Amino acid sequence: MSVSNTSFVRTAILAPEPPPPGERGAYAWLRRNLLATPKDAVLTVLAIAALAWALPHMVDWLFIQAVWTGPDRTFCATAVQGGIQPDGWSGACWAFVNAKFDQFVFGRYPLDERWRPTIVGILFVLLLVPMLIPSVPRKGLNAILLFAVLPIFSFFMLYGGFGLEVVETPLWGGLLVTLVVSFVGMAVSLPVGILLALGRRSNMPVVKMVCIIFIEVIRGIPLITVLFMASVMLPLFLPAGWTVDKLLRAVIGVSIFASAYMAEVIRGGLQAIPKGQYEGADSLGFGYWQKMRLIVLPQAIKLVIPGIVNTFIGMFKDTSLVSIISMFDLLGIVRLNFADTNWASSVTPMTGLIFAGFVFWIFCFGMSRYSVFMERYLDTGHKR
Repeated sequence: MSVSNTSFVRTAILAPEPPPPGERGAYAWLRRNLLATPKDAVLTVLAIAALAWALPHMVDWLFIQAVWTGPDRTFCATAVQGGIQPDGWSGACWAFVNAKFDQFVFGRYPLDERWRPTIVGILFVLLLVPMLIPSVPRKGLNAILLFAVLPIFSFFMLYGGFGLEVVETPLWGGLLVTLVVSFVGMAVSLPVGILLALGRRSNMPVVKMVCIIFIEVIRGIPLITVLFMASVMLPLFLPAGWTVDKLLRAVIGVSIFASAYMAEVIRGGLQAIPKGQYEGADSLGFGYWQKMRLIVLPQAIKLVIPGIVNTFIGMFKDTSLVSIISMFDLLGIVRLNFADTNWASSVTPMTGLIFAGFVFWIFCFGMSRYSVFMERYLDTGHKR
């Protein structure tokens, strides 16, 4: 007679026990991340000492001794918290930023017409936010409105159309130009980069050679050279009497430059896809474009999201180079205002550059954080 041993078999998994008290909490985090080894401890102490020395001076200059309001540079040169600094030195001149803020955003766009870029900016945000939220439906319609309808509508609103007064692009400037050039560059460089990457891996010799030459030539020259060529040399190849808008030249130059770098990022993702994925798509009878659109590209793009966002961030910052062709983006318009004699002081340039740098950092940090979010969301092991 056999005896059953089923009574000794556990029917439920034990609940996980909490970690030991010494392995959780603030002290455990500090020990694990900052004091794990003697070298880490020394570096942590040095870093804390450096911050303890630098932060009070930075806070004092940026906020405590800063001048927040005032009609001209005399307040920034001498005024400190309503008093007079004995040596004529003051903190940051935020009064300069406050007085020039509208110009930093719109450039020399006419005052009575600035409602037009404001409406375009609001529509851009209203279409961009649902595009960035994965759970919002109708992404196809959203993409059409954002990348096709909005640019056309924005052109007529900003330049002139629908019976509105024409505002020439040389009057555009500031953050307006930065966003226009970077948005168009991003919207163009990604699809063009994908096509160039596919062309570089093509089995057709002519297509492959053309893509390789384009990518290697553009990647081998600085963006400033591309902008000079678009601004100075392009008109030489046009028929007499023809011209191309200066802003359009800058947009084309930035888009071409970014497309070459984007192509190499996408090509890295394509090479990381296992050969079995291609063979599996072929076995299902998929054509080339079906295979790429449904099987290969979704996986490749997911793998290179950090590289794509890194290219976008670099392009966003490189828009400041358009100032060499007399198009003043945010940084360019800030530097242009340094020549205003009403605000010329020893602290005005530093304050303006800090403001411009902070605005660039806000946009770049936002793109970086969204990249991290999308990586986690698209992770195959992510629980939604």
